[in-house]
Amino acid sequence: MMPALLSAVDARRASLIGLAQDLIRIPTLNPPGRNYREICDYLANRLIDQGFAVELLRATGAPGDSDTYPRWNIVARLESGHPGDCVHFNSHHDVVEVGHGWTRDPFGGELDGDRIYGRGACDMKGGLAASIIAVEAFLAATPEWHGSIEISATADEESGGYGGVAWLAERGYFAPEKVQHVIIPEPLHKDRICLGHRGVWWAEVETHGRIAHGSMPFLGDSAIRHMGAVLEEIEHHLYPLLATRQTSMPVVPPQARQSTLNINSIHGGEAEPPDGYTGLPAPCVADRCRIILDRRFLIEEAVDDVKAELRAVLDRVQGRRPGFTYTLRDLFEVQPTQTDRDSPIVRSTAAAIERVLGQLADYVVSPGTYDQKHIDRIGRLKNCIAYGPGLLHLAHQPDEWVGVQDMADSAKVMALVLHDLLT
Repeated sequence: MMPALLSAVDARRASLIGLAQDLIRIPTLNPPGRNYREICDYLANRLIDQGFAVELLRATGAPGDSDTYPRWNIVARLESGHPGDCVHFNSHHDVVEVGHGWTRDPFGGELDGDRIYGRGACDMKGGLAASIIAVEAFLAATPEWHGSIEISATADEESGGYGGVAWLAERGYFAPEKVQHVIIPEPLHKDRICLGHRGVWWAEVETHGRIAHGSMPFLGDSAIRHMGAVLEEIEHHLYPLLATRQTSMPVVPPQARQSTLNINSIHGGEAEPPDGYTGLPAPCVADRCRIILDRRFLIEEAVDDVKAELRAVLDRVQGRRPGFTYTLRDLFEVQPTQTDRDSPIVRSTAAAIERVLGQLADYVVSPGTYDQKHIDRIGRLKNCIAYGPGLLHLAHQPDEWVGVQDMADSAKVMALVLHDLLT
């Protein structure tokens, strides 16, 4: 049965390429959330042909959902008719903005040698395509199997997953009594099993000032100067402290095994003028300045300590700057997560990697979060990994691509996992 199953994947190589290209050519840009229904309808037609029962689910009320940009998800389920476990493949269908620097059509799905180019090729429409081909090959080569298979394509992972996996998990779609094994085909490469991710805390810091005429700044109080003092304290004291902390988690790349902090944005003073405005700004002392902080923390750190550490930075600045006041606002937080190496989905995937690639699987942890956070924390399902084709460093880059052979090999691994868990 095993050789027949692997041959069934090989026989679908052209279908794998075409499927990946079709998915890339649907520009599911997030923000704002374009063409979500279109890609769900496309997938529904294909999966219904394979006998799946399909649900199209709008995450009404979720962050970002609106009548203009509804948050559509698809969940497809196929029952064998025999009792057994459920294996679920979850992919996000949204992609980030195109950005600058492309030399190819970002939504062309161009095939050049072994590579398919386009926004989302690597992250993660190549993985979505590979999982579907794996399932189709398994069904063609395996007349007798037990349990059920689910395939989902969900919204908004790139902006937190709250209109996708989080919304579904809150409604029981990832409850352990319904689903027992989950593979998320994120681009961690075909020889790696991703066990989880670091934690994240996003916060907004606002410094306060007093507006005055720009020609008489001594009559005001610049919130931007206050923020400059905050940035200096972070630069000279917090960054060196974070660099001393290392995790036992196998995070990739190795530089991400320490605590990190990124300043995502900064804005002070007057609002940005609208596009097309050609006048000069008014001469005013800034009475407010805001930064967004992206703090990635380790499984060895407590989120309450992470927050207290930043507040201590702000309080130190306040102690030496007359008139300095600030507000600190939580935006969101996610705890670190890590699946046990002895869990069934990890063992099965590791054995399949060894069979397909002839090498031992590498175990890694992602530097950034992905939808495993919701499956774990909301769904209470621990038996979940990320495994899929693609090179992590290509995600969100210009000329993003995924390798055809990598997709095919990953599809073989996923098909063998199905064979191991459902036969």
